[in-house]
Amino acid sequence: MCDQDLWTDMVPDLEALGPLHYGNVYEDDTLEGMARRVLDEAPERFVLIGFSMGGFVARVLTLMTPERVNGVAFIASSARGYSDEEAAQRKAGYRPGDRPPRAAGAVTTAMGLHPDREDDPVLLDRLRGMQRRLGPEVRKRQAALVRRDGYADLECIACPALVIACRQDRLRTFAETERMAKQLPHARFEVIEDCGHMAPLERPRKLATLLTDWIRREGL
Repeated sequence: MCDQDLWTDMVPDLEALGPLHYGNVYEDDTLEGMARRVLDEAPERFVLIGFSMGGFVARVLTLMTPERVNGVAFIASSARGYSDEEAAQRKAGYRPGDRPPRAAGAVTTAMGLHPDREDDPVLLDRLRGMQRRLGPEVRKRQAALVRRDGYADLECIACPALVIACRQDRLRTFAETERMAKQLPHARFEVIEDCGHMAPLERPRKLATLLTDWIRREGL
């Protein structure tokens, strides 16, 4: 449930590397369908960046057409499949981190943010804005995605990879993300300290620096 605004604070740094393209992951209800739609609208060759659920799409896409992906970055992501219980919860409309409001009309908190920023009004407003713009149908499609374990598949990704974990991520365990780096043949692993799950909103400059340094170091 994140749209283009997720990357707003990083645009000046990333545009210095080349044109930016935003993948459409809003009209399909399978990872494969999302990956194909992104490919249809993407340049012939590109560096792929996947945040959270986007990392699942990025894995599928890179395996689908490895000749088009110069390098792939996974941010606060995972390759762990859902248990039957988790899949049933999501299909019923549950999202990890949902919390009821403290009182009618009061500001809610977001588990996706660092504990010290979970009620930050500016960050919450941006999160709510993205959710409002995307709407319930997109939420339904994304919540119903089938996510099978894909750690073994990572071993088949031959291009340079960057894996970034967030130290205080409460939606994605550190071990899940770290395991991705261990499974990828050519991976660099980085950690953003003092950051919850929403790294592009919470630590945009740090994240942009990590991406920029990796892209330039690998000559991508």
